[in-house]
Amino acid sequence: MTRIVVISGGLGTPSSTRVLGDLIVARLREELAGDGDLEVSVAELRELAHPIVDAMLTGFPTGELARVVDDVADADALVVVSPTFSASMSGLVKSFFDILEPDTLRGKPVLMAATGGTERHSLMLDFAMRPLFSYLGAEPVRTAIFAATSDFGGPGSAALGRRVRDGAADLARALTSAPRQREPEGFVDFETLLAG
Repeated sequence: MTRIVVISGGLGTPSSTRVLGDLIVARLREELAGDGDLEVSVAELRELAHPIVDAMLTGFPTGELARVVDDVADADALVVVSPTFSASMSGLVKSFFDILEPDTLRGKPVLMAATGGTERHSLMLDFAMRPLFSYLGAEPVRTAIFAATSDFGGPGSAALGRRVRDGAADLARALTSAPRQREPEGFVDFETLLAG
């Protein structure tokens, strides 16, 4: 079973950010159709905004946020979709990744995607998101997907379809070429702990 978690940073309902995430998942299902079961869960960060701030203040996530954090840790790959605000990802998306434990994303393939008013914001993917995921030890795939308002149902929709196809193919290759192996955590017996 391949587990994918979609992190959607959209703030509206409906959200073009969520729509882009759904387009990516649909194409990813096609790409991985012959490779066994695909389990996809979607985390709408809008619904977790208060718990994310609480986790930043207390140092640990609780409730539904703790479940999402566990899902991210157990996922084989992530699809992260953010709206573009002030030439960067949304603060909510950044805050979510700030609360993760170090090494949670180490070696995990990530397909990055973003939405924005115009194509001029597309460099945000390479100047804000890619450095974040590289720093966190994730493995961002080659193709990042940007969707401007005009890409949804307008003349740019065919080009968006090609970008979604290419990004999903990159993530599928990352998942099927070398299965991610989790390193076992070391066990320290109680006597050793007491000895200091």
